Amino acid sequence: MREYGFNVRVPVDERFPRPSVMGIVNVTPDSFSDGGVNFRPEDAIATARRMFEDGAAIVDVGGESTRPGAEPVSAEEELRRVVPVLEALEGGVPVSIDTAKAEVARRALDLGAELVNDVTALRSDPDLAGVVAESDAYVCLMHMQGEPRTMQADPRYADVVSEVASFLEERLRFAVDAGIREDRISVDPGIGFGKTVEHNFELIRRLDEIAALGRPVVVGFSRKSSLGKILGDPDAKTGPLSASLASAVAAYERGATILRVHDVKEHVEALTAARAVIG
Repeated sequence: MREYGFNVRVPVDERFPRPSVMGIVNVTPDSFSDGGVNFRPEDAIATARRMFEDGAAIVDVGGESTRPGAEPVSAEEELRRVVPVLEALEGGVPVSIDTAKAEVARRALDLGAELVNDVTALRSDPDLAGVVAESDAYVCLMHMQGEPRTMQADPRYADVVSEVASFLEERLRFAVDAGIREDRISVDPGIGFGKTVEHNFELIRRLDEIAALGRPVVVGFSRKSSLGKILGDPDAKTGPLSASLASAVAAYERGATILRVHDVKEHVEALTAARAVIG
């Protein structure tokens, strides 16, 4: 296994040069694409190690599904799922924790996680911003309209890109005011989180407006149902690898820094080629 030193914090855009890949490890029974595949700790650990060997800059470990319609789980259950994985990976694989709970984030950071990936952008738990600030961790602030149980019921925007950008700008100010260093913060427009198919593609087309906030942009379009729907299946629950690769390259070309994906090796290869082409 590659050795990796990730304990010294540098600005997030130095830690994750464009394009970087974030591997997804859902330690859940019910995530939209891979629910159950990595529910056993030993499977999640093996997947995370393989992703790192395949070129992931970081592996995002989550113990609570945020798929449309998902029910919340307690902090105790979330910790029960992720702690064995984090303990096994500590010091060997760079890890982020996909959580909106301060208690879970604090434990994960103690076990070596370096980034907190919060789909609620520090809105869910009033203590989470303080945990991030005290640990000098990286944080990703994501836009979501509503909550996982209801977000896809009837999402509406007058202008999805300008509204998402305004939201992220406000959450960026909140995070800095809470003591989090701006150079530790990245932002995510939240593909599939309270958006229609059209909203998702408009966000990618105009991703430069999100990048104009001056923070590295994270994009997670991997396997999302919108990719299956544009290929002709109106009832698609997921999208194919080919469409995931195309959306990742398009997002990179429009300013994305970190691509959050399920299929690390293929995305690393596609983005390496894209970078060679566009420079």
